Amino acid sequence: MTTREHINDYFNGRPFMVLCAIALMVATAVAVSMGVQPQATEGTGIFFSLKGSLIEAGPLSAAINVIGLLVTGGVMLALNKVFSYVRSVTHLFVSAFFLLQLAHPAGLVSFNAGTLVCLITAVAMMPLFASYQDRHSQRSIFLIFAIVATGSMFHYGFLALIPAFLLGFLNMGVMNLKGWLAMAFGLFTPFWIALGMGIASPANLVVPHISGIWNIGWSLHEDLMLIVAGVIAVLGIILAVMNLMTIMNYRMQTRVYNAFFIFVLAMLVIALCIDCDSAAVYLPLLGLMTAVQIAHAHTLRASMPYRFVFILLMIAGCLGFYAANLLLP
Repeated sequence: MTTREHINDYFNGRPFMVLCAIALMVATAVAVSMGVQPQATEGTGIFFSLKGSLIEAGPLSAAINVIGLLVTGGVMLALNKVFSYVRSVTHLFVSAFFLLQLAHPAGLVSFNAGTLVCLITAVAMMPLFASYQDRHSQRSIFLIFAIVATGSMFHYGFLALIPAFLLGFLNMGVMNLKGWLAMAFGLFTPFWIALGMGIASPANLVVPHISGIWNIGWSLHEDLMLIVAGVIAVLGIILAVMNLMTIMNYRMQTRVYNAFFIFVLAMLVIALCIDCDSAAVYLPLLGLMTAVQIAHAHTLRASMPYRFVFILLMIAGCLGFYAANLLLP
């Protein structure tokens, strides 16, 4: 085996994933010690608001946030072990996910809505993928849409997951009449409970605020965050298109699983364009979807001996954005 093959195998392996996890923890500790502040965003939902920091910024909040990101990576590993959405033996999608989080250190210093959305989506993929061609998956449909509807009461960003999961279940071939009813009840039940128990009232209804990319303000830190989001989004789209050519030749079940990642990626890009004020909320999940495409791109091109160069460039880019965020006034 040549040196180039050894390097490529190393990036696919568990040791590199563990190294990236350690780098994530160290980067978080450094950001906290340097006084990096969480993104000053407060998103609104249908009835309530969800602050950027769910727990007041500090070492405990940062530790919980890192645990949330690590658990998300663990869920993705378990998901791939069961459903093999990346057919090659690789841990790169988790390693890349951890690395992409470094590009936005303000998202590391506190447990935030972005990490929560990312974790919920990863966990929800378990029952989604398990429902493949199971016409009796109404419980999974109800549960997922009830969770998303509950989240939408606190942040409108959860609404981007509704069409993604709907397309996912349609692609799984499970949306019969009972499935549509399960979805309707799942979307309706959280509001029925909140209104019926007096937790919320129609007077609390908050109209969504559209903050499109055409209304971007001028703030150095916010601009840098949007640049990070834009780079990750463009990278994800390009790789998804490139990978799709090969994935289309996979067996139907694997194609269906991978289509869901593209659905989520597309919904997130649209959400970013019309709600860029909440970019910090979309960034972790955007990084997760792009990380899957990175793993595909690396494993599908085994005949390219220098494909490790792309991983090195990604590492350099993430560390560069991390340093820029720390050093900017």
